[in-house]
Amino acid sequence: MGLMDAEEYDPRPAQRRKRLIVIAALIVVLAGILWFFFRFWPYERVINKLFEAVERNDMQTAYGVYMADPDWQQHPDKYARYTFGQFSLDYGPSGDYGKITTHHVECSTNPPKRGDVTPTGVIVVVRINNRAEGKSLWVEKKDKSIHESPDTVLCHGDR
Repeated sequence: MGLMDAEEYDPRPAQRRKRLIVIAALIVVLAGILWFFFRFWPYERVINKLFEAVERNDMQTAYGVYMADPDWQQHPDKYARYTFGQFSLDYGPSGDYGKITTHHVECSTNPPKRGDVTPTGVIVVVRINNRAEGKSLWVEKKDKSIHESPDTVLCHGDR
């Protein structure tokens, strides 16, 4: 076979490779965007479950969500630091917010890093009963238990 007998150049494999590279890059970019917007979704969902139970006045379920233990009644002594009675006072009709009838998750964020300590949770800000100020709650990443946040976070639009 001589030089003049070579096969004609076919651009299709090169075009196919270029298309695959572009599609892969678009998938990576889309995955990054989705991750950015939904990275706190599991923690916001836990807060929604908590307040939906409180709004239904199902305080036992709400306490189970708060403690990340639906079977908390089998071992209530495990939660002596924040008892069901105290929880009911804080989130029931006699609490700071009165009877909780509405809630809205405003925003979520990673807490500020302090020194070499890596935060173990996420701060979720929820607006209760359409009040002007939001309540900052801490959701642990490993078990999704809820605690009062040590930091107060302002969402976009808060003053």
